[in-house]
Order: sequence, then structure tokens, then C-alpha cells
Amino acid sequence: MTARQPDPAPGAQPERGFITAVLPQGADPDRELAEVEELAQTAGVEPIGRLVQHRAQPDRRSYVGKGKLEELKHSFKDSGAESLIVDGEITPAQQRLLEDALQTRVVDRTQLILDIFAQHAFSAEGKLQVELAQLQYNLPRMRGMWQHLERLGGGLGTRGPGESQLETDRRLARRRVTILQRRLDALRRQRDTRRRERMRSDTPTVALAGYTNVGKSTLLNALTDARVSVHDRLFETLDPTTRAFEHEGRRYLVTDTVGFIRRLPHDLVEGFAATLEETLSAQLVLHVVDASAPDEELDRMIAAVEEVLGEIGAGELPVELVLNKIDQVDPLGRRRLANRFPGSLEVSALTGEGLPELRARVAERFAERFELVRLLVPHADGAKLAELYALGTPIDEREDVEEGVFIRARLPRRELARFAPYLVAEAGEPHRASR
Repeated sequence: MTARQPDPAPGAQPERGFITAVLPQGADPDRELAEVEELAQTAGVEPIGRLVQHRAQPDRRSYVGKGKLEELKHSFKDSGAESLIVDGEITPAQQRLLEDALQTRVVDRTQLILDIFAQHAFSAEGKLQVELAQLQYNLPRMRGMWQHLERLGGGLGTRGPGESQLETDRRLARRRVTILQRRLDALRRQRDTRRRERMRSDTPTVALAGYTNVGKSTLLNALTDARVSVHDRLFETLDPTTRAFEHEGRRYLVTDTVGFIRRLPHDLVEGFAATLEETLSAQLVLHVVDASAPDEELDRMIAAVEEVLGEIGAGELPVELVLNKIDQVDPLGRRRLANRFPGSLEVSALTGEGLPELRARVAERFAERFELVRLLVPHADGAKLAELYALGTPIDEREDVEEGVFIRARLPRRELARFAPYLVAEAGEPHRASR
């Protein structure tokens, strides 16, 4: 079983990593590699060198071209690095060739992200997701530890003990994958049950989506007093957290989800469907962005999130753009943002600026789903009153009168027919029930 990787001990010397990447012609290495460097630091690796090759596609055999591979060997050795980080997804064959050429551990972008996920998974489901994704990633790469035994086999048609042991390991890994998938399916069914209960209660559900490290967790804390971890590092939130806030008597559920990044590997999107499904089940998505980011970077982050939302089938959900960290933007920058993103909300989860307007905007989004009604429920129909409360609708007024219980509430429109016999007046008329 894959255990959670511990964070580096305070004062411990971080592992030294060397970064290589194949980039298109004209791409800016500083801009393109900034994210993988931050990923490396989050994983406890200090980037101490880099080598970039500009070409249309990575070499199918060695990732970088033959000449560049020789340069990489010398640069890596001279740097004193302990591992090679590839800013891209590499095949098992490419990984083996690079490891043999450099005589070091080679980690690609997917494996780096998985290592960070392993550090930040705390719930049972999150740990299972990490272990499953790691097993699925490592299965085609299982080799090496038994290579010294493979030569012991006989002639044609025989298999050495090394190969047999490797096959055994792969069989055990596949069996573990099956077990993990079953457990995650069971947890998914439990989550679906809870989600259906929320939907039956007609409680509006909102999902926070956005690029990693834009302040979603801080915003969740500010809106709902959730008190979730808000350390300044990538993928701090892995497990979805759902909390509630109230506005004018109405309750709203808000879920914080895993942060998105550019080029999030597809198998990770599938492997962490449980987290992303919380976005799918929401009725409104708050797309949180870092208002203090430079224009070009801001556009890239927005595009990356929209791409992942489209991949998981959430592209058709209603979205409100929330410009967070507005406290770090000067007045001129605020006006420019307002012109670039008309109608968006400018907030600061840190200072509380704009949060009342954000709550009001969320309430406005759901207002048309409810109608203010006056009901008079006879004392003999107490069960119907219990049904009303079970819906979770805001009760603005309740008064016991001679004929029964007078209620003024905001009722979901689809429930109007169900309570029609108890409607006593149009919304807004004064109550004239006799005492």
C-alpha cells in the first residue's frame, strides 16, 4: 500500500533536482518552467539547474534529441543534482533510457504531481485515490529490481526467476488496483447518497473551482468559517470540503475542490474524479482567480480551468468569475480588471472585502428557484408541516393561530403544487388570520 509521503523535516536538506523540457520554438523557458519549478519545490525538491530543447515534438526514444542527451549528461553531472525532473509526460521506454544514460532517478510531471498528492491526502478516499493513481502509473514501469535475475534463465522457451518474480509483482499490483477500485466505488455510492439527500433538501450547492493556489480555501474559510488548511503551496486542498453559509435566512452549501493546473494529466483527471465530481454536482460554479497575477498569466490560468471543467463535463454549468486577492491590486488595476471582466466580483478572502456582495450574488443566482408564499397548515395536518421543514426552505415567519400554523416561507417553485391546498394569499399581502 502506498503510504502518505511525509513533508520534509524542518531544517532538512531538500533533494536537488535538475529540470529538462522540450518546448516549442519561440517558447519562453522562464515562463514555461515556472510552474514545474514550483511543483518541484512543493514536493520538497530544490531545482538547481535546467536544460531546454526547442523542437516541435519530444524524441520518441529519448525525449530529448541524441545531441541534446549528451549535453544533458554533462550538465546534469556538473550540477550535482540527485534526480532529473522532466516537464512533460514520458513513456516507460523514455524513462528507462534517461535513467540508464544519467544513472539517476527520473521523474516526469505526472509522477511529481502524484508525489505532491500523496503528501496532501488525509481522508480515506483521498489516500485510496492516490494509491490507485500511483499503481496505475507504475504498473507499466515495473522493472529494474529484478533485472539481475533475468539472466539466470535457460535457453529458448525458458523464463528465469527474475521474470517470474516481475510477473508476480505485476499480478499483485493488478489485484490491488481491483481492490482499490471496488473500495472507491463503494465510497462513491455513499457520496452519491449524500448528494441526493442534499438535492432533496433543495439546498443550493456551489463549487469553488480555480487554478491551484489562487485562494479558494481561504475564500471557503471566509464565507463559511470552515477552518480548512490554507498553506501557500500547490495542491494544498486535495479532499473536497463542503461547508454552509446563510444569507437572509437561506442556507447555501459551498464545496472547495482540488486546484487545477496547466496540462493536468488526463489519468489524474480520471483518477481524482471523486474530487472533481463535487464540481459536477454543483448548481453554480464560482471560478476563483488570482486578481494580482499578470494579465498573460491570468488568461492562461482561466483557460486551464475552463479546459478541465470541459473535460469533466462541467462546462455547461453556470459560472460566476470571482477576482480574489483584490487587496493586492491598485485602483488603476481594479478599473482595468472591471473593464476586462465586466460583471465579475472583486473580493479579498483575506480582508473580507467584497464578501457581502459575493453572498448576495450567490443568493441572486438562486432567487428565481423560490417563491415567497403564505401557508396556513391546520393542526390536524402536522405531517405536512414536517414535510415543509424537511425541505430545508427558509421560514421567515411562523405563528400559531386558531385555525392552525401560519407560515411565511420561500418555497421551491416545483413544490408549489404539493402545498397548493394550504396557500392562503399571494406573497406580500398582509396576514389577516383571525386569532
